[in-house]
Amino acid sequence: MTLPQIEALAIVAGMLVLFVTDRLRYDLVAAIALSAAVLTGVVPAKKAFDGFSNSVIIIIASVLVISRAVAVSGVIDHAMRRLLRVLDSTTLQIATLTAAVSLMSAFVKNVGTLGVFMPVAIQAAERRNRPVSRYLMPLAFGSLVGGTITQIGTSPNLLISTVRQQVMGKPYHLFDFTPVGLPLTCAAVAFLSIGWRLLPTNRRGQPTAEKRFAIEDYTSEALLPEESPLVGKTVAELEALADGEVTVAGIIRAESHHYVPRRNWTLDAGDILVLEGDPTALQPLVDQAKLKLLGAEEIAALKPRDKDDELETAEAVIAPDSLLIGNTPRDLRLRQDFEINLLALSRAGERATTRLANSRFSPNDILVLQGRQRQLSRALTELGLIPLAERNLALGRPRGRWLPLLILLAAMFAMAMGAVEIEVGFFLAATLIVLLRLIPAREAYNAVEWPIIVMLGCLIPVGEALNNTGAAKLMADGLTVLATHLPDYLAVGLIMVVSMLVTPLLHHAAAVLLMGPVAAAVAKNLGLGVDPFLMAVAFGAASDFLTPIGHQNSTLVMGPGGYRFSDYWRLGLPLSILVAVFGTWLILLAWPLK
Repeated sequence: MTLPQIEALAIVAGMLVLFVTDRLRYDLVAAIALSAAVLTGVVPAKKAFDGFSNSVIIIIASVLVISRAVAVSGVIDHAMRRLLRVLDSTTLQIATLTAAVSLMSAFVKNVGTLGVFMPVAIQAAERRNRPVSRYLMPLAFGSLVGGTITQIGTSPNLLISTVRQQVMGKPYHLFDFTPVGLPLTCAAVAFLSIGWRLLPTNRRGQPTAEKRFAIEDYTSEALLPEESPLVGKTVAELEALADGEVTVAGIIRAESHHYVPRRNWTLDAGDILVLEGDPTALQPLVDQAKLKLLGAEEIAALKPRDKDDELETAEAVIAPDSLLIGNTPRDLRLRQDFEINLLALSRAGERATTRLANSRFSPNDILVLQGRQRQLSRALTELGLIPLAERNLALGRPRGRWLPLLILLAAMFAMAMGAVEIEVGFFLAATLIVLLRLIPAREAYNAVEWPIIVMLGCLIPVGEALNNTGAAKLMADGLTVLATHLPDYLAVGLIMVVSMLVTPLLHHAAAVLLMGPVAAAVAKNLGLGVDPFLMAVAFGAASDFLTPIGHQNSTLVMGPGGYRFSDYWRLGLPLSILVAVFGTWLILLAWPLK
C-alpha cells in the first residue's frame, strides 16, 4: 500500500466518522475532507475546485429553481386536491398521491416534488380525520424511487453519470435509467399503496408552518370581474372551490352596501367580496376564480427602483408602539406614501365589519402586506411592524400557472431530441423562469440547497482521488474476494446492498462518489461489464428507506409525520428487499453482464 493510498483511505475513514457522529454539518465535513486531501497532495491543488465546475452542480441547482417555480404555480396542487376529493379510502388516496409524486419525481428534483405534495397529503389526511403518519412516509419513499426513472430525478443518478464519465469516457443519458427505474417504481408504488398499514397510527406530527400561523383567519377583499367564471354562480359554489378553507364573510355592492350573504346568494360582476381564510388557501381561489385583490395590481404595476427590486409579500404583527395603531390604511396613505398594499388583516376574536381601507389598526393585529422589496423593508421598519417567519406566500403575486410546466416540458423535449446537453437545457429553463419573473430572483437563489452544492463540489475531487491513487482498487479487491464466491448476478446484488447500507452512514451523494469507483473496479476484477455495477450503486444509494438521515426527503417527513427512527424499518425494510431483489433482476435485463 502506497502513501497516497493510505492518506486517501485515512481521509475517507475520517470523513465517515464525522458523518456518522453528526457533530458537524455535512457540507463542513466535505470541506474538511477536501482541505485534508489538498494539503496531503492526494488531490492536486490545481484540481481542488474542479468539482464546482462539474455539470452535475449546474443540473441540481437549475432543477431546484424549476421545482420551486412549478410548486409556486399551484397547478399540481390544484389538480391533486380536486382528485382527492372524490377518493375516499385511505388506500386509494395514498396510491394516487404516491403514484403522482413518483412520476413527477422523474422530471423534477424529488425533494422539490415532495415539497409540492406534502401539504396536499396533510390536508387530505386531516380532512378525513386520519393520522398524517399513514400518508407521509409512503410519499417520501415514492419520491425516492420515482427519482430513479431518469438521470435528473435524483442526485445518485446524476453522480453515477459523472463516475461513468471518469471510468468509461462518457456519461449516461437522460433515459438510460428508465428501463430499470420505471418498472421498479411501479412495483414500489403498488407495495406502498398497501404497505402503509405497517406504519404506526398513534404518531402526532409537528404542526406545519401554515398551521402554526393560522391562529385566526385573515380578512381580504377581492373584486369579482366580468370575466370571472363565478359570475352568476352562488356563494356556496365559490367557497367549494377553496374546499371550505375560505369563507365569503361579506359582499359590497355599489361601493357602499355591505351585505352578509347566504350561501345561495348569486354573485354579480363588480361585487367586492370580503373573504376570510388563510393566505395559503386564498391564492389558489384567487387564481381559479380570476379574482382581483384590491390594490395588488396597482402595487405590481409600480416600477422597481432597480432590477433587483422584486415584488414581495410579507406577514407582520403590529408592535405596541407602532405608528399604525389607531389609524386606518386610508389615513396613513399606505399605497401612496409607502408604496405598499394591505392584502389581508387578522384580528383575534373579531370578524370584519368595515372595509379594510377603513379598519383601525390595533396592537397585535397581523397583516399581510405587499410591495417592492426595498419599499416593503423600509415600511416595516418605519411603521413599527415585526415580520413573522417567512412562509413564501404567493398571495397577490401574478402567476403564469402553466408556464413553468411548459418550460420544463420544452427543456425535456429538447434534451430528449439531443438538441442541447442536459446541463444546458436545465440552465436555460431556470434562466427563462427568472427572466419571466415566474419567481423572484431572490426566491430562485433561496430554492437552491447551497449546503448540498458545497458538499458535492468538495466531494467530487475526493471521489476522483480514490480512483487516481488506487485506493478504490484496494477497497474493490476486498469486495472482489467476497464476490468471487458468488454467482455473477449476486455480485451485482451485493454492490446494491452495500450501497444501501453505506448511504445512511454518509449522504446519498457521498455514497455514490465513494462506491462508484469501487464498483467499477470490482466489475473489472471479475471480468464483467461495468454498467450493471454502476447502476447497482445508483439504485442502492437512491433507496435509503431504513433511516431518516440518508436522504433529505426521509428527513423532511419525520417532523410532520411524528415518526421515530425505528418507524422507518417497518415500511423501509420490506421495500428495501423488494428493490434489492427486483431491482437487481431489472438491471441485469437492461444491462447484460458480458
